[in-house]
Amino acid sequence: MDLDLTHPSIEDLRKKARKRIPKFVFEYLDSATGRELGLKINRDALDSIRFMPSVLCGQTEANLKTDFLGQSYELPFGIAPIGMSGLMWAGAERMLAKAAVVHNIPFSLSSVAVASPEDVAPHIGQNGWFQHYPVSSADLRRKMLLRIKAAGFHTLIITVDVPEESRRERQRRANLTVPPKADFRTLVQMARCPAWCFSHLREGIMPRMRFFDDYIPSRGRESFTHAGALIRGIPDWKYLEELREEWDGNLIVKGVLRPEDAKRMVDMGADCIWVSNHSGRQFEAGPAVIDQLPKIRATVGQDVPLIYDSGVSWGLDIMRAIAKGADFVMVGRAFHYAVAAFGRKGIDHLVHILKSDIKANMSQLGVEQLSQLPHYLLRDN
Repeated sequence: MDLDLTHPSIEDLRKKARKRIPKFVFEYLDSATGRELGLKINRDALDSIRFMPSVLCGQTEANLKTDFLGQSYELPFGIAPIGMSGLMWAGAERMLAKAAVVHNIPFSLSSVAVASPEDVAPHIGQNGWFQHYPVSSADLRRKMLLRIKAAGFHTLIITVDVPEESRRERQRRANLTVPPKADFRTLVQMARCPAWCFSHLREGIMPRMRFFDDYIPSRGRESFTHAGALIRGIPDWKYLEELREEWDGNLIVKGVLRPEDAKRMVDMGADCIWVSNHSGRQFEAGPAVIDQLPKIRATVGQDVPLIYDSGVSWGLDIMRAIAKGADFVMVGRAFHYAVAAFGRKGIDHLVHILKSDIKANMSQLGVEQLSQLPHYLLRDN
């Protein structure tokens, strides 16, 4: 089967994933909070960004290689962290880590993934980033940081836009709990997806937050109360200051929308600002992320590395983010649609989709370097 003919877009991978995984899994991956206006706001703002094509440019060859945070990558995008990644498909974290090394792009492991840092350590090479949710104990945090470093992760991401769990109605209606409950509704959903079930039987473990679970003395918890909720702390500026002192690698702050917050973070020693609204999963009444990106760029200056995420559905969206001030773009949902749809083959296909779309659109503009993209924005952008 030629996936370029049968599944040429991310939306095709999304539809395939929806058929292969239980409803409670798909709703967790695909949903946002509230009426999901955050998704629409992000999408509409991205769609409003347009470029002016050039013609008669002759043969062009797009150069997508990107130097970022002291490392050279083949492409200007990487794999964003997704909580419970291995729930989408058993072993997803390992598959994504291996593919990241092959394609030479960053792979980010969430602290609330199914796989532990040690599970993926043999597969991350020099491409491993680790996403850290603040915890309620400084001593616990220090133990975690030592463990993350020992597993070979050189870049730490602190997510700061989750002070509390949001009410994601779709996943609640789908009866999602972590770990999944073996009740009638859940079993019926699972029975409709035998390939997904067999993948988890081969893995041999119930999907759970293995890293955070290691620090919970009791496994007992109520529905919608998981290990992350039990030990998670609410981040503040003091937490960031202490984390900067304790982590000697690259430190990225994820979930930033206010320019003044970004400036303060840089002044405190953050190496990179990740501009994001959690893809609309936490709060739906905020601004479009792409609209905040140039404001943050103007505030922190040209030398501070910026990452963009939220709503990336095409390679063209990656170009839009770079044109608006991002140095790098991270993609989360799409990689998990891909792995749920076709496993490792799906991951490789998604990289191909994004890469070929960027190259084709850069050819239409007549540009060869990503740094040229801002000059081709339409003036009304």
